[in-house]
Amino acid sequence: MLPVGPKPIMEHLLEWLKKWGITDVVVSTGYLGKMIQEYFGDGSEWGMNVTYATSLHPLGTAGQLKSAESKISGRFVCLYGDQLFDFDLSKAISFHDKKKASATMVLMNYSTELKYGFMETDKDGRLLEWKEKPKISGFINIGCYVMEKGFLRYLKPRRVYEMNDAFKEAKSAGAHIYGVKVDGTFMDIGDRKSFKDANDLYTRNMTKGDIAARK
Repeated sequence: MLPVGPKPIMEHLLEWLKKWGITDVVVSTGYLGKMIQEYFGDGSEWGMNVTYATSLHPLGTAGQLKSAESKISGRFVCLYGDQLFDFDLSKAISFHDKKKASATMVLMNYSTELKYGFMETDKDGRLLEWKEKPKISGFINIGCYVMEKGFLRYLKPRRVYEMNDAFKEAKSAGAHIYGVKVDGTFMDIGDRKSFKDANDLYTRNMTKGDIAARK
Protein backbone atom coordinates (compact mmCIF):
# COMPACT_ATOMS: atom_id res chain seq x y z
CA MET A 1 0.00 0.00 0.00
CA LEU A 2 3.01 2.35 -0.04
CA PRO A 3 2.24 5.12 -2.53
CA VAL A 4 4.35 5.61 -5.65
CA GLY A 5 3.10 8.91 -6.98
CA PRO A 6 -0.64 9.14 -6.24
CA LYS A 7 -1.23 5.35 -6.28
CA PRO A 8 -0.13 2.46 -4.04
CA ILE A 9 2.35 -0.05 -5.44
CA MET A 10 -0.33 -2.69 -5.83
CA GLU A 11 -2.40 -0.41 -8.03
CA HIS A 12 0.54 -0.04 -10.40
CA LEU A 13 0.85 -3.84 -10.43
CA LEU A 14 -2.84 -4.34 -11.23
CA GLU A 15 -2.65 -1.84 -14.08
CA TRP A 16 0.47 -3.58 -15.42
CA LEU A 17 -1.24 -6.98 -15.30
CA LYS A 18 -4.31 -5.62 -17.07
CA LYS A 19 -2.06 -4.25 -19.81
CA TRP A 20 -1.10 -7.87 -20.55
CA GLY A 21 -4.69 -9.12 -20.50
CA ILE A 22 -4.79 -10.46 -16.93
CA THR A 23 -7.95 -9.35 -15.13
CA ASP A 24 -8.58 -12.12 -12.56
CA VAL A 25 -6.36 -11.56 -9.53
CA VAL A 26 -6.01 -13.31 -6.17
CA VAL A 27 -4.27 -11.21 -3.51
CA SER A 28 -2.63 -13.11 -0.67
CA THR A 29 -2.87 -11.01 2.49
CA GLY A 30 -1.89 -11.30 6.12
CA TYR A 31 -1.45 -8.71 8.87
CA LEU A 32 -3.45 -5.53 8.09
CA GLY A 33 -4.82 -7.17 4.96
CA LYS A 34 -8.15 -5.43 5.54
CA MET A 35 -6.52 -2.17 4.44
CA ILE A 36 -5.88 -3.71 1.04
CA GLN A 37 -9.40 -5.13 0.78
CA GLU A 38 -10.99 -1.82 1.75
CA TYR A 39 -9.02 0.04 -0.93
CA PHE A 40 -9.34 -2.40 -3.85
CA GLY A 41 -12.63 -4.12 -3.01
CA ASP A 42 -13.64 -6.52 -5.76
CA GLY A 43 -11.44 -4.75 -8.31
CA SER A 44 -14.36 -3.57 -10.45
CA GLU A 45 -13.13 0.03 -10.32
CA TRP A 46 -10.11 -1.13 -12.32
CA GLY A 47 -12.10 -3.41 -14.61
CA MET A 48 -10.72 -6.47 -12.81
CA ASN A 49 -11.96 -9.29 -10.61
CA VAL A 50 -10.01 -9.25 -7.32
CA THR A 51 -10.43 -11.86 -4.58
CA TYR A 52 -8.42 -12.44 -1.42
CA ALA A 53 -6.69 -15.32 0.35
CA THR A 54 -5.96 -14.36 3.94
CA SER A 55 -3.53 -16.07 6.30
CA LEU A 56 -3.63 -15.36 10.03
CA HIS A 57 0.09 -16.09 10.47
CA PRO A 58 3.19 -15.22 8.41
CA LEU A 59 3.98 -18.11 6.07
CA GLY A 60 6.75 -16.73 3.84
CA THR A 61 6.35 -15.87 0.17
CA ALA A 62 5.59 -19.41 -1.03
CA GLY A 63 3.62 -20.35 2.09
CA GLN A 64 1.32 -17.41 1.46
CA LEU A 65 0.94 -18.55 -2.14
CA LYS A 66 -0.02 -22.03 -0.96
CA SER A 67 -2.82 -20.49 1.13
CA ALA A 68 -4.37 -19.18 -2.11
CA GLU A 69 -4.37 -22.62 -3.80
CA SER A 70 -8.14 -23.14 -3.61
CA LYS A 71 -8.71 -19.90 -5.54
CA ILE A 72 -6.30 -20.75 -8.37
CA SER A 73 -7.01 -22.83 -11.46
CA GLY A 74 -4.58 -23.81 -14.20
CA ARG A 75 -1.71 -21.57 -15.19
CA PHE A 76 -1.16 -18.30 -13.32
CA VAL A 77 1.32 -15.44 -12.90
CA CYS A 78 2.76 -14.84 -9.43
CA LEU A 79 4.15 -11.42 -8.47
CA TYR A 80 5.72 -10.05 -5.32
CA GLY A 81 3.75 -7.12 -3.98
CA ASP A 82 6.69 -4.75 -3.48
CA GLN A 83 8.05 -4.74 -7.04
CA LEU A 84 7.41 -2.66 -10.14
CA PHE A 85 7.91 -4.20 -13.58
CA ASP A 86 8.29 -3.13 -17.18
CA PHE A 87 8.91 -6.03 -19.57
CA ASP A 88 7.06 -8.21 -22.10
CA LEU A 89 5.05 -10.58 -19.89
CA SER A 90 3.65 -12.39 -22.94
CA LYS A 91 7.17 -13.60 -23.78
CA ALA A 92 7.49 -15.25 -20.37
CA ILE A 93 4.06 -16.90 -20.66
CA SER A 94 4.78 -18.18 -24.19
CA PHE A 95 8.13 -19.60 -23.05
CA HIS A 96 6.45 -21.34 -20.11
CA ASP A 97 3.79 -22.90 -22.33
CA LYS A 98 6.29 -24.01 -24.96
CA LYS A 99 8.44 -25.77 -22.34
CA LYS A 100 5.39 -27.32 -20.63
CA ALA A 101 6.95 -26.10 -17.41
CA SER A 102 5.63 -26.53 -13.90
CA ALA A 103 7.13 -23.15 -12.98
CA THR A 104 9.12 -20.53 -14.86
CA MET A 105 11.13 -17.81 -13.14
CA VAL A 106 11.57 -14.48 -14.95
CA LEU A 107 15.22 -13.40 -15.06
CA MET A 108 16.93 -10.12 -15.92
CA ASN A 109 20.57 -9.26 -16.36
CA TYR A 110 21.99 -7.33 -13.40
CA SER A 111 25.41 -5.94 -12.60
CA THR A 112 26.81 -4.23 -9.55
CA GLU A 113 30.13 -2.93 -8.25
CA LEU A 114 31.18 -4.37 -4.91
CA LYS A 115 31.87 -1.88 -2.14
CA TYR A 116 35.26 -3.26 -1.13
CA GLY A 117 38.40 -4.54 -2.80
CA PHE A 118 38.90 -8.32 -2.88
CA MET A 119 42.33 -9.72 -2.01
CA GLU A 120 43.70 -13.09 -3.05
CA THR A 121 46.62 -14.68 -1.18
CA ASP A 122 48.51 -17.96 -1.32
CA LYS A 123 48.69 -20.42 1.59
CA ASP A 124 51.57 -18.43 3.14
CA GLY A 125 49.61 -15.18 3.06
CA ARG A 126 51.58 -13.68 0.15
CA LEU A 127 49.38 -11.24 -1.78
CA LEU A 128 48.68 -12.58 -5.25
CA GLU A 129 46.04 -10.23 -6.57
CA TRP A 130 44.22 -7.07 -5.55
CA LYS A 131 40.78 -6.73 -7.16
CA GLU A 132 39.64 -3.22 -6.33
CA LYS A 133 35.83 -2.97 -6.12
CA PRO A 134 35.21 -5.64 -8.77
CA LYS A 135 32.06 -5.65 -10.85
CA ILE A 136 29.90 -8.76 -10.97
CA SER A 137 27.03 -9.49 -13.31
CA GLY A 138 24.56 -12.25 -14.02
CA PHE A 139 20.88 -13.09 -14.31
CA ILE A 140 18.74 -12.56 -11.21
CA ASN A 141 15.24 -13.50 -10.08
CA ILE A 142 13.06 -10.36 -10.26
CA GLY A 143 10.07 -11.73 -8.31
CA CYS A 144 7.78 -12.67 -11.19
CA TYR A 145 6.85 -16.27 -12.03
CA VAL A 146 4.61 -18.18 -14.41
CA MET A 147 3.30 -21.30 -12.68
CA GLU A 148 0.90 -24.19 -13.01
CA LYS A 149 -1.44 -24.87 -10.11
CA GLY A 150 0.21 -28.29 -9.84
CA PHE A 151 3.41 -26.58 -8.67
CA LEU A 152 1.71 -25.95 -5.33
CA ARG A 153 1.30 -29.65 -4.60
CA TYR A 154 4.95 -29.77 -3.58
CA LEU A 155 4.17 -27.55 -0.56
CA LYS A 156 2.45 -28.57 2.65
CA PRO A 157 -0.34 -26.28 3.91
CA ARG A 158 0.15 -23.91 6.83
CA ARG A 159 3.93 -24.24 6.73
CA VAL A 160 6.48 -21.47 6.28
CA TYR A 161 8.12 -21.58 2.84
CA GLU A 162 10.16 -18.94 1.09
CA MET A 163 10.08 -19.09 -2.70
CA ASN A 164 13.55 -20.60 -2.94
CA ASP A 165 12.35 -23.41 -0.62
CA ALA A 166 9.41 -24.06 -2.93
CA PHE A 167 11.62 -24.27 -6.02
CA LYS A 168 14.04 -26.62 -4.26
CA GLU A 169 11.18 -28.89 -3.16
CA ALA A 170 9.70 -28.96 -6.66
CA LYS A 171 13.03 -29.49 -8.41
CA SER A 172 14.03 -32.34 -6.09
CA ALA A 173 10.68 -33.99 -6.87
CA GLY A 174 11.42 -33.87 -10.59
CA ALA A 175 9.24 -30.92 -11.58
CA HIS A 176 10.06 -29.11 -14.84
CA ILE A 177 11.53 -25.81 -13.66
CA TYR A 178 12.78 -23.14 -16.08
CA GLY A 179 14.07 -19.59 -16.16
CA VAL A 180 13.25 -17.18 -18.97
CA LYS A 181 15.58 -14.27 -19.72
CA VAL A 182 13.80 -11.04 -20.60
CA ASP A 183 14.79 -7.50 -21.49
CA GLY A 184 13.22 -4.72 -19.48
CA THR A 185 13.38 -3.08 -16.10
CA PHE A 186 12.17 -3.63 -12.58
CA MET A 187 12.38 -1.95 -9.20
CA ASP A 188 12.43 -3.73 -5.85
CA ILE A 189 10.93 -1.31 -3.33
CA GLY A 190 12.40 -2.91 -0.24
CA ASP A 191 13.91 0.03 1.62
CA ARG A 192 13.64 3.81 2.03
CA LYS A 193 16.11 4.60 -0.74
CA SER A 194 14.36 2.46 -3.36
CA PHE A 195 11.00 3.87 -2.25
CA LYS A 196 12.31 7.42 -2.75
CA ASP A 197 13.86 6.44 -6.10
CA ALA A 198 10.52 5.03 -7.27
CA ASN A 199 8.68 8.23 -6.39
CA ASP A 200 11.36 10.38 -8.02
CA LEU A 201 11.11 8.25 -11.15
CA TYR A 202 7.33 8.54 -11.18
CA THR A 203 7.56 12.33 -10.91
CA ARG A 204 9.96 12.49 -13.86
CA ASN A 205 7.73 10.26 -16.00
CA MET A 206 4.24 11.37 -14.94
CA THR A 207 3.68 13.13 -18.28
CA LYS A 208 3.96 9.72 -19.99
CA GLY A 209 0.94 8.42 -18.09
CA ASP A 210 2.66 5.52 -16.38
CA ILE A 211 5.74 4.59 -14.44
CA ALA A 212 8.76 2.96 -16.03
CA ALA A 213 10.48 0.85 -13.42
CA ARG A 214 14.19 0.39 -13.31
CA LYS A 215 16.83 -1.24 -11.18
